[in-house]
Amino acid sequence: MTTEDPGARSASGVRSLERAFELLEHLADAGGQLALTELAAASGLPMPTIYRLMRTLVNQGYVRQEPSKRYALGPRLIRLGETAGRLLGSWAQPSLAQLVNEVGETANMAVLEGDEVVYVAQVPSRHSMRMFTEVGRRVNPHCTGVGKALLAQLPDSVAREIVARTGMPAHTPHTITDPAVLVEELARIRQRGYALDDEEQEVGVRCVAVPLTGTPTPVAISISGPHGRLPHAVIDEVVPIMRRTAGQLARRLSA
Repeated sequence: MTTEDPGARSASGVRSLERAFELLEHLADAGGQLALTELAAASGLPMPTIYRLMRTLVNQGYVRQEPSKRYALGPRLIRLGETAGRLLGSWAQPSLAQLVNEVGETANMAVLEGDEVVYVAQVPSRHSMRMFTEVGRRVNPHCTGVGKALLAQLPDSVAREIVARTGMPAHTPHTITDPAVLVEELARIRQRGYALDDEEQEVGVRCVAVPLTGTPTPVAISISGPHGRLPHAVIDEVVPIMRRTAGQLARRLSA
């Protein structure tokens, strides 16, 4: 008769859970779908281990297998993501409200979900003319301040893969539609610490965004308002305030 160390069994179970989550994140980073061999290359795990974990995730509805045999994120994740997004938005609301009080413009929080930017929180400006984006709205990342702030947190190769899948449609004459130009812009964002949507999503609207650094997933906050109320002199004043707010939120989110 043999005995099994409960601690070893527990550690093994936790490690399997970590690996399962890692595989889900690899799927998300790739736009939601990968073949078994691609998962092996991305994760470095043995094929039998990946197959066993993916079958478990498929059985639970968190992953589905396409007719092509590729694995894709499953529908059961939608409910988890929506609930987590609502909670994140509610949790961030007081900090965004304080940001609105300090800068006077609408404040937003957004995350990168797959290849899309999803707005999870907003506090509107008190101005009669103000910007409004519905919580839950999904947009492409190349043409928004928060989108570019989120892409700047990723390696250039991953950012290129994302915009290759989504395309880079022009919403205004100012929208960046060339991947090489976008990559140059991402380098400038990393250097200066903020992203700017200068009438790229909507004519007459300017948006400033800063990333939350050190968080488990890419997150960014932004302020948006009419172009005339956000000249470069004002942007220079509000960016330090936004960085302070982002730092507070990042520390709380990572705690």
